[in-house]
Amino acid sequence: GLPSLFRSRTQIKIGQLLKCRQRFLKETLTNNMIGQTKENLPRRVRGQKGVILFLAVIIMAILLSIGLGISVILIGQIRMVRDIGNSVIAFYAADTGIEKALLNRGNPIPVFGTLGNAANYTVEVFGSGSDCLGDNYCLRSVGSFQGVSRAIEAEY
Repeated sequence: GLPSLFRSRTQIKIGQLLKCRQRFLKETLTNNMIGQTKENLPRRVRGQKGVILFLAVIIMAILLSIGLGISVILIGQIRMVRDIGNSVIAFYAADTGIEKALLNRGNPIPVFGTLGNAANYTVEVFGSGSDCLGDNYCLRSVGSFQGVSRAIEAEY
């Protein structure tokens, strides 16, 4: 009996103390908040005006710089992919120039032209000699499309 009686009285006292402490804190907070103005705030609170605004501006600047950095990288990658496609078109334009020049294989002549997709080609013909290591002729065709140029050389 005695230990259980002691235990229940102790629990009641602790519970009453906790309720009393909660009531005290609530009254203290409400009393302290009533009538607060800028002048009677503690000095440490008065000195922190605009800190949130400053932090928000810093965070926004960091996010903006990250976004701009990513966009610069992506724009460079997009241009590179576009130039790869243009390079293939320029290569096939140069190939078309070689084929056109080889139509008159016995006596090739320099040719140039524009394809239906606006790609251009120009073919130069060299006879065998110092610039040409071929037995008869050397052909050099340069194809270009939207600022990208590719060249093919053929010797025969």
